[in-house]
Amino acid sequence: MVNRKMTAILTYPPTKTSHDSCSVRFIIKLALVILTALLLAGCAKPRPNNTENICQIFEQYPDWYHDAKRCEQKWGVPVPIQMSIINQESSFNAKAQPPRKKILWIIPGKRPSTAYGYSQALTSTWSQYQREHRSGANRTNFTHATDFVGWYASQANKRTSISPTDPYRLYLAYHEGAGGYARQTHLTKPWLIRAAQKVKVRAEMYQRQLNSCEQYIAKPKGWW
Repeated sequence: MVNRKMTAILTYPPTKTSHDSCSVRFIIKLALVILTALLLAGCAKPRPNNTENICQIFEQYPDWYHDAKRCEQKWGVPVPIQMSIINQESSFNAKAQPPRKKILWIIPGKRPSTAYGYSQALTSTWSQYQREHRSGANRTNFTHATDFVGWYASQANKRTSISPTDPYRLYLAYHEGAGGYARQTHLTKPWLIRAAQKVKVRAEMYQRQLNSCEQYIAKPKGWW
């Protein structure tokens, strides 16, 4: 006959310690962090195969066309201008950052600015965009990047009267800020003038390309 006290000892489940509870909580938190990182990484797509052809870009990523079109309808910035600015800023690299400066030509130093993502928005400017317009926006999200370009163009238009359809002046203000553009700081930067000219020429090229393909690019999936 088995002793009743012994049976009770054998049948009771082991008592969980506070150490076990902490371990479980730590594992759950770690899993959530990893899952969040994976989800954010999943939002960033590889660069388009041909960044100089807007039709091929939108054929590869049809949702990008609809993102840019919504921005155009909302802020008045034509699709080709948005895409030309983003190409100039990041070459459509979702995680683009300015290269680090070198210390003694070897040691990686600080980055020259906090620019990041498709739009290369500075952290301070992106924070303003989040506060004023879209909280929770992410610089590696293309939808948010195109909307940011439109929002910034709207700010520049209010402060300097630059037309949202003027890629050359819009890019100068995008780079220097509305205040810098008004002070004409770009006139001391020949490389920036050349970059703005490239944005203008590319926007015009994108427009010609889009004229030839927008009819079928704009069709929703499943259209017959």
